[in-house]
Amino acid sequence: MLTVSFPAAAFATNCYLLARGPGEECLVVDPGIGVLDTLREVLAQHGLRPAAVLLTHGHLDHVFSVTPVCGAGLAAYIHADDRYRLKDPVSTLGPELVAMFEQEFGSRDAWQEPTDVVEIRDRQTVRLAGIDVEVLHAPGHTEGSVMFAIADLPAGLAADLALDRTVLSGDVLFAGSIGRTDLVGGSDTAMQRSLREVVLPLSDTSLVLPGHGPATTMARERSTNPYLKGLSS
Repeated sequence: MLTVSFPAAAFATNCYLLARGPGEECLVVDPGIGVLDTLREVLAQHGLRPAAVLLTHGHLDHVFSVTPVCGAGLAAYIHADDRYRLKDPVSTLGPELVAMFEQEFGSRDAWQEPTDVVEIRDRQTVRLAGIDVEVLHAPGHTEGSVMFAIADLPAGLAADLALDRTVLSGDVLFAGSIGRTDLVGGSDTAMQRSLREVVLPLSDTSLVLPGHGPATTMARERSTNPYLKGLSS
């Protein structure tokens, strides 16, 4: 699986492109702030054609560029519980962050939600761009936070790593950490449940591609992540 990632211009949000190979349709995951120029370059470099946009959750730093990326004819996929955030993602930031955002990026009134939004649900499998993507609902960071599981690996990954699947974990699980739960719609209780019931059951052979920071593996996080210590699935 061709896998390309690059950080957004703000908050270092990871944007991912997934395809069966060069010259194919691709999935765009979490197009954040200021990604459009780099996205165009990557698409041209590999001859890729976007087929859909997948959103791990509805926070502004993950959805800022979703509407221009979708353009005409592409759907944005988001969990039903975060669907409301696409109507006005700035509104959930809080007054101070709203003021900071508008100073940096302009009035919130310029926001437009995508024309075509598909609501996804837990354990649903969607086939897009020739890739089967399983939805794993893991609330806590937001109500509709999800992880996307794919039974494939990035091309060129060393065989001796003994991995067999890829999990795009959004802001649920990071290398050495987890997503914060103190923002609007966050819940520490829900996060703890998601860690026990959704994250811990992931196989150690899972490559984890988070919404921020470097890639990791489930084996590494199970043994070293302090937020997983003491939990049992």
